[in-house]
Amino acid sequence: MGLADLKQKIFKDSMGILIGLSLLKLFIHLFTNAFAGYGLFRDEFYYIACSKRLALGYVDQPPLSIYVLRLSRFLFGDSLFAVRLFPAFAGALTVFLTGLIVCKLGGRKSAVALASLALIFSPIHLGMSTYYSMNSLDALLWALAAYLLVLIAKNSSPMMGSNALRLGAGNRALWMTLGIVLGLGLLNKVGMLWFGFGLFIGLVLTANRKYLSTKWPWICGALAFFIFLPFIIWNLTHDLAHIEFIRKASALKYSGLTRLDFIFGQTVQQNPVSLPVWLAGLYFFFFRKEGKAFRLLGYVYLVAFLILLVNGTSKAEYLSPAYAMLFAAGAVLIENLGNRRYWRWLKSALPALIIVSGLLLAPFALPILPVKTFIKYSNSLGLLPPSSEGKKLAELPQFFADMFGWENMAETVSRVYHSLPQDAQSKTIIFAANYGEASSLEYYSQKYQLPRVISAHNNYWLWGYGRDDIEIAILLGGKKEDYISAFNQVEQAAVIRCDYCMPYENNLPLYVGRGPKGKISEIWGSLKNFE
Repeated sequence: MGLADLKQKIFKDSMGILIGLSLLKLFIHLFTNAFAGYGLFRDEFYYIACSKRLALGYVDQPPLSIYVLRLSRFLFGDSLFAVRLFPAFAGALTVFLTGLIVCKLGGRKSAVALASLALIFSPIHLGMSTYYSMNSLDALLWALAAYLLVLIAKNSSPMMGSNALRLGAGNRALWMTLGIVLGLGLLNKVGMLWFGFGLFIGLVLTANRKYLSTKWPWICGALAFFIFLPFIIWNLTHDLAHIEFIRKASALKYSGLTRLDFIFGQTVQQNPVSLPVWLAGLYFFFFRKEGKAFRLLGYVYLVAFLILLVNGTSKAEYLSPAYAMLFAAGAVLIENLGNRRYWRWLKSALPALIIVSGLLLAPFALPILPVKTFIKYSNSLGLLPPSSEGKKLAELPQFFADMFGWENMAETVSRVYHSLPQDAQSKTIIFAANYGEASSLEYYSQKYQLPRVISAHNNYWLWGYGRDDIEIAILLGGKKEDYISAFNQVEQAAVIRCDYCMPYENNLPLYVGRGPKGKISEIWGSLKNFE
C-alpha cells in the first residue's frame, strides 16, 4: 500500500467515526425533544415573540438567531420538537467540525473519537443543543471560525514549502470566508468579539504577524465589521439599548457571580473528566513543536478567557464555544502520547471515563428524566440546583424550572379575562412583569383567546403598549398597593400556581385594574426595564 493509499484509508476511517458520532449527537437531542423535553423554555417563548417582529436588533441580542428561528418556524412550525430542531443539528455540525479540526491538526481516528466524545458529553454543550437560543449557533460559528483559522495557519506552515507563506497570506478565499463567519458570529452574539481580539493578539505575538503586512486580515476584519454594522446602527438609533442591557444585567442579575465561579465553572461545565483533554490542547498550542503553527488558536482561547475573567461577573458558559478547538488539539496530543508503550491505556480509558461521567451528568443538562426521578437523582448525588442569576430556587435548577408553568399561567389568565363583561374585553390588556410571562401568554393567546399582552421588560418595552384607551388591565404579580396609584379600582382575581416552576412565578397574584387614572402613554417611559 502506497503512502497516498494509506493516508486515504486513515482519512476514511476517521470520517466514518466522525460521521457516526455526529449522528449520535443529533440522535440524543432528537430523541430528547420527541419523548421528553418537559416544555418550552422561558427564552424560547421570547425568541418566538421576537421572530414575529423582525428587526435589525433587539435589546438583549443581535438579530441573526431570530431570523434563523423565523425561517425554522416557517418550515417546521412552533411545536417544541420543531423549535428545537435547529439547535440539535447545530450541535451535530459542531461535533463534525471539531473532528475536521482534529484531522487537520494531524490526528487519526482515536483522536477524532476522543475530541468528539469530549464535546458530546460536555454538559454545557448538551444543554446548549437542547433548547433554541443564540448559543448553539454561537458554538457552531466559533468551531467554523477555528477550522478556517487552522486551514490558514496550515497554509502558512514552513513544512508546507517555501511558497506556503505567500499562499497563506494571499489565500483570499479563506480570509474572506473567515471574515464572513466572524461577522455572522457577531450578528448572532457579541461575544464573537473575543475571538477577533484573540486572533489579532495571536497575529501580533506569533510568526504569523507577517500576515499583517498583507491586506487579507484587514479585509477579513472589514467584512466582519460591515456584516455587524446593522446591529451597530440599530443601537445608535435606539439609545444604545444593548449597552444599557449589558450594564444593568452585570450590575443586577449577575452581580453575585465571582471570578472563582467563572474559573470553577470551566471544569464543571465542560465535564470534569475532560479537563486533561482541553488542558492538553493548550499545551499542544503553546509547547509542542507540531502545535506551534496553530498557536493562533491558543491565543484566541487565552484572550477570551482573560477578558471574561477581568470582567468579574461573567458566566462560565460564555467561554464554552472556545472548547471545541481545545478538545481537538488535546485529543491529537493524547493520541500521540498513547502511541507510546506505557501510555496506550489512555486511548481507551479516557474516552470511557468521559462517557461514564457524561452519562452521570447528562440529566442535569438534558430534560430526560421524569421530574420526580430527577429530583431524587439530584438529591442522591448531593447536588443543589444552580442559578447563575441569583434567583431563589425550589427543587429544580433554573434551566429546568423555566420549562414549567407557562400554559397553566395562560389558562388562569384566560379564566379571569373571559369572566369580564363582553363589552369590556375589547378594551382590556394584559400587563406582564417580564418577557417570559409576556411571550408565553402570546404563545398560548390563540388557544386561550387572550387579548394583547404588553410588558416593560427588554424588547417588549420597545414594542410599546398599543392603544391608549385601555379601560381594564389584567396585572401579573406584585402587590395590590403597587397598582392603586394607577387605577381607580384594583382587585385580586386569582392566584397563578404551578408545580416545579421558578418560585417567583408560583403563587403569583393576578389583579384586575379598572379605570386608569391617566394615559399609559404618559407613564410608559418610566416603566422601562432593561436587564
